[in-house]
Amino acid sequence: MDNLKETIAQNLIKLRTQAKLTQLQLAEMLNYSDKAVSKWERGESIPDLRVLMQIAEIYNIKLDDLVHPMQEEKIKPTLNVGKKRLLITLLSVGLVWFIATGIFAVLYFIPQTADYAYLVFLAAPFASAIVLTVFSSMWGNRFYTAFACSLLVWMLALLLATYLQAFNVTEKYWLFFIVTIPFQVLIILWFVLRKVK
Repeated sequence: MDNLKETIAQNLIKLRTQAKLTQLQLAEMLNYSDKAVSKWERGESIPDLRVLMQIAEIYNIKLDDLVHPMQEEKIKPTLNVGKKRLLITLLSVGLVWFIATGIFAVLYFIPQTADYAYLVFLAAPFASAIVLTVFSSMWGNRFYTAFACSLLVWMLALLLATYLQAFNVTEKYWLFFIVTIPFQVLIILWFVLRKVK
């Protein structure tokens, strides 16, 4: 049993370092603490079978590769989290549109709000931009985060301008797009200057 613990510990260390992950990053992917990952890598305990299967899935290897001594050139871990993150992001954006459709259906059948029910679909792109901004700031690179922030600013301008026009508040709704330009410049500068150190 001790030999198995040591083999798994060595394999976990090799895979994590080859994938350039910290113990904390791996722990977050597994919904465990970094202390648990540290115990596994020191051979003090063994992750349960479910966790071993998750680890194998993350590194895109077979479960068998975790419990047998690993040859350096045999295993090249590739993180299998990009597809999951994309799927989570797309499902979240889809949920925003699903909720918007439900709200539209309710508002459409209420006589007092039927004429303005379509405005829900103008709020949905803004809510989708918020979701994209949150996920890209957690998981994306600098380019995706800058794109999501830009999308958020422009969707807010579009939303405000359209609502003002729909309710005849002002005819100068185009000013929102003019005001958005300096914010776009600030976003670009922020992400470009953060890279320069």
